[in-house]
Amino acid sequence: MSSRAPDRWWRSAAIYQIYPRSFADGNGDGVGDLAGIRAHLGFLADLGVDAVWVNPWYASPMADAGYDVADYRAIDPLFGTLPEAELLIRDAHDLGIRIIVDIVPNHCSDAHVWFKEALQAGPGAAVRELFWFRPGRGERGELPPNNWRSIFGGPAWTRTKNPDGLPGEWYLHLFAPGQPDLNWENPKVREDFEDVLRFWFDRGADGVRIDSAALLVKDPALADFDPADPPHPHPFADRDEVHEVYRSWRRIADSYPEPRALIGEVWLPEAPESFVRYLRSDELHTAFNFDFLGCPWTTPAFRKAIDDGIALHAPVGAPATWVLSNHDVIRHVTRYGRADTRFSLGYRQLGAPSDLALGTRRARAAVLLLLALPGSAYIYQGEELGLFEVEDIPRELRQDPMFHQTGGENLGRDGCRVPMPWSGEAPPFGFSPAGATAPPWLPQPAAWTAYTVARQQGEPGSMLELYRSALRLRRREPDLGDGPLRWLTAAADVLSFARGDAFACVVNLSRTEVALPPHRKIILASAPVTNGMLATDAAAWLRTA
Repeated sequence: MSSRAPDRWWRSAAIYQIYPRSFADGNGDGVGDLAGIRAHLGFLADLGVDAVWVNPWYASPMADAGYDVADYRAIDPLFGTLPEAELLIRDAHDLGIRIIVDIVPNHCSDAHVWFKEALQAGPGAAVRELFWFRPGRGERGELPPNNWRSIFGGPAWTRTKNPDGLPGEWYLHLFAPGQPDLNWENPKVREDFEDVLRFWFDRGADGVRIDSAALLVKDPALADFDPADPPHPHPFADRDEVHEVYRSWRRIADSYPEPRALIGEVWLPEAPESFVRYLRSDELHTAFNFDFLGCPWTTPAFRKAIDDGIALHAPVGAPATWVLSNHDVIRHVTRYGRADTRFSLGYRQLGAPSDLALGTRRARAAVLLLLALPGSAYIYQGEELGLFEVEDIPRELRQDPMFHQTGGENLGRDGCRVPMPWSGEAPPFGFSPAGATAPPWLPQPAAWTAYTVARQQGEPGSMLELYRSALRLRRREPDLGDGPLRWLTAAADVLSFARGDAFACVVNLSRTEVALPPHRKIILASAPVTNGMLATDAAAWLRTA
């Protein structure tokens, strides 16, 4: 069966990530919404993507930009309504674009009806077993139940008040206090999320992206642990019991006439052998390749990430996935312009000097590398415009809980979430409709006047037109997408590989121009090629036979 067959579309898809708050504002309130997305579906069709992944659009107090879900079956009024979401899915399908919704199973919002009932009911109530309520340590329970720390900074426990007003039990939140962790040992939690999957699949969603997929199951003992020397098994990450959850979800996904895709956010950088277990034939279809995203701009690092990624997926027959940026990481134009080009969650380098011209050259080459690799590719909104990280957002306008929970020590992720520039010479750059009085929810830099869709559309050599050309060609090239890769002999600091018998990709990461290998035709290049010489920090697609 072809890897491009409709029932295996995720194996080769180019998937565009929409952060709905920042894509397009349809009603003028300064926040992106479903109306804005629907109005720009034609842009996505012209760009040439196969599917769209939409970050959470559910009812939420927005303590973490929608990743604190109050109702998984309702659209937040900030974004629109459930009928609008259904229309968006239908309209996207009419244009040949599939829709992936974001599911957040590790935690919900403290505004979720279950949590509100749990607080009101008090200690010992059955509804509290849907979460991780525990008495505190110390003489009067004044200390947290264990030493776990929040991923966003600070303690992972918050103390409640009993209905009588006295200090009560503590509840676990691996993220923000407004995101209480659910107890996946409770059958009601499992049953409800299975129903949530069916709810969205029945409305036409083609797949789900699973947030924090490895964190669901906790050690019931809730023992202390040292993050510098984690025990095995880990008390709240990658526990064996989580795999039965995804086996159940896979049975649901496979029950539809066209199977739905399960896509995991699985951060296990130190345990690749554990990562691949999520991709067994009865679990998830794909999971994000974060090693590739974090690569420094060096040939050995990229080659290792590519080889390791392909080898890791091969035993379970799963497709590799490739991504350069997303809503949680510094935009790669900025990263690639720095002296140190690597990235990890614990090494963000926010504010370090960046040569944006250099970063842009490298980003142009990187997208040709990305789209030539075997498997699926993810594009984060705005990268097709060459947007850079906005790092000078005033402190009083920053909204990421990472910033607030660390007292500003970590500037957080707002800089990659600044609203898209569509047209015009000044903010809001067409993000909001004409006449809107509310400013965009995060400020856009004045420099983005040169980055708008309108400025780049039809402009030879623009980042937007490079993406359009590459995506259009990728669809036409039978050897791109899923399939084998064969490395070719190349000069030092050059990546060169073949896809099939007639296509090659060459990426020059060296400090000098290099001669292209023998070829019949240059299909596409990220920079001008003169006399068969590929410039430094450039890439080319070649017809070789």
